Amino acid sequence: MPPSTMTAPHASAHAAPETLLDREWLVANGLGGYASATVSGACTRRYHGLLIAALPAPLGRVVMFNHLSEELKLENGEAFRLDADDPLSPDSSAASVPVRFELEEGLPVWRYRVGPFEVERRIVLPHLQNTVAVVYRVVSAPAALRLRLRPSFHFRPHEAPVAGGATGPYEVASAGRRIEVRAGGLPPLRMWMHARKSSLVLDGGRTRSIHYRWEKARGYDYEGPVWSPGYFRADLAANEEAVLVASTESWDTLEAIEPTALIDSEIGRRRRLIAQAPEAAREGLGAAMVLAADQFIIRPAARVADEAVAHAAGDDARTVIAGYHWFTDWGRDTMISLEGLTLSTGRHREGGYLLRTFARYVRDGLIPNLFPEGQKEGLYHTADATLWFFHALHRYVQTTGDRETMRQLLPTLGDIVDHHLRGTRFGIRVDGDDGLLTQGQDQYALTWMDAKVGDWVVTPRRGKAVELNALWYNALRLLETWRREEGDAPGADHLAELAERTRHSFNARFWNAEAGCLYDIVDGERGLDPAIRPNQVLAISLDHPILDENRWAAVVDVVRQKLLTPYGLRSLAPGHPDYKATYDGDLRSRDAAYHQGTVWGWLIGPFVDAWLRVHPDRRAEARDWIDGFENHLPAGCVGSINEIFDAEAPYHPRGCVAQAWSVAEVLRCLLKTRC
Repeated sequence: MPPSTMTAPHASAHAAPETLLDREWLVANGLGGYASATVSGACTRRYHGLLIAALPAPLGRVVMFNHLSEELKLENGEAFRLDADDPLSPDSSAASVPVRFELEEGLPVWRYRVGPFEVERRIVLPHLQNTVAVVYRVVSAPAALRLRLRPSFHFRPHEAPVAGGATGPYEVASAGRRIEVRAGGLPPLRMWMHARKSSLVLDGGRTRSIHYRWEKARGYDYEGPVWSPGYFRADLAANEEAVLVASTESWDTLEAIEPTALIDSEIGRRRRLIAQAPEAAREGLGAAMVLAADQFIIRPAARVADEAVAHAAGDDARTVIAGYHWFTDWGRDTMISLEGLTLSTGRHREGGYLLRTFARYVRDGLIPNLFPEGQKEGLYHTADATLWFFHALHRYVQTTGDRETMRQLLPTLGDIVDHHLRGTRFGIRVDGDDGLLTQGQDQYALTWMDAKVGDWVVTPRRGKAVELNALWYNALRLLETWRREEGDAPGADHLAELAERTRHSFNARFWNAEAGCLYDIVDGERGLDPAIRPNQVLAISLDHPILDENRWAAVVDVVRQKLLTPYGLRSLAPGHPDYKATYDGDLRSRDAAYHQGTVWGWLIGPFVDAWLRVHPDRRAEARDWIDGFENHLPAGCVGSINEIFDAEAPYHPRGCVAQAWSVAEVLRCLLKTRC
């Protein structure tokens, strides 16, 4: 294997055991599948495992390979474990602590030292395969040692409770060093060991329990069974490798290329991602974000028809996983993330794929809010995702010059505007009295502040939301420009009239003179909402700002004083009765804090845009805010950025451990502040 280049910061393995349990790693396969666990090796979430395969609907993502017990046995009979259990588990036992953990090309690598023996382990998921390769290399050894690997399984949907019954009984078939495990009508899991001297031992099967401490903290079932049919073993000398491969792919696919060559191909692919990125993103924080961005851009494996329809048109299908571990692909997150994930990384073609894929799903003037796990059709309860679609297309055309895609989508964009003017689902419509966009339907949260527990909509924002009208105005102006450029002057003039009316009403109705900033909602369930929230920055940050320029500085100053933190913007200013400083506890407690103070990383993007619009000569301060995210990379999910953070110092990372729009906006602004 060729030498690797460091592309993410070192995560010290000499930290306290609790720290190694809190730090996580993630490798994705470009299909929505992934592998993930803690740096210590313990599985602490229901989503942790060495292979969570992305399978066609109605299956979705399924935990196929949960855990791997790893033991090194020396010639003198001494044995050492490499894997770890949660120390809070009553069945836990001691394991060797890695002397080093780091990412190389975004892939996790551990180094263990046992006396004079040094062993390296790395995990690779080949692109566009539901396959994992766990690679062991003996770095130095005075004598041969034996590696024993016992895989454990609990086939289940990755969102299913860990205490649920296994989909067994498991059927096992073996031939030589190969094994197939089947259960519950799922594709078989195929495994084999690639090494100079290895064997497979089936010992009748064993069941044990895993303690998932994060599930306990989140109020869910936290003790779950795993079953093992036996173990692989290999004898290794210095500089020798053993590769354990597990996959739901066919044997023909697995035999097409040697495991070591497969691993080299994936490392080469990742190096090319860095090479094609802009120069400012080829090292340090930028390079880490380029590789983190790769985790979210996927082919929609669960929706086979997507690719069939795209291929019939000579195209390809792409979508974006909003966040790992539990999110699927969301329209809003995809459109906000598109620029950072594809245009800021040199992956322009995939940006076009994303836009055209979602355009095929427009219904009644809306793009889907999300695609539920394992389902083929989207849910459309969103008022802002479709408006972000205009923004994403504009940035795509600006960067690539691909006006053909713009022309192809013009009829769809016109249909979207017409539906909003007439009124579409969920009460989304333009108010004929003032030209402002309003929305709302009982039991639905349609903006990005969408937390809901049972029948409780935590942040009710029915009415005319500040960011929705900023996005609506921006969409009207963009479509006006495109129609004018394409020779449709009457259509463009009509849009200009609509936009001007919206702008006039917005500035007359949203300005809160007492606070020196904008109302969050007008004509809401309680009339005017003076809560100081980050949504107002979009009235300045978008390409066509709706807010009068003489008010920009005041809004930016209020947001900076009340909402800015080292990791993005608070969702609500301290001092408000609903403000929550921390995001923790059970589901109800967490959702009560989700948009009530909790910091969102993606919001640093709109804030930087607004800041530079007001202070174009103070770019250094914006650079410092982006550079600050580098301090987060060794924490949370190493090499990526969490979805959210506590609202107060020390700003503990929370929510999804790797979030698309957090990564995308940090990368986009990193490039912007270095121009």
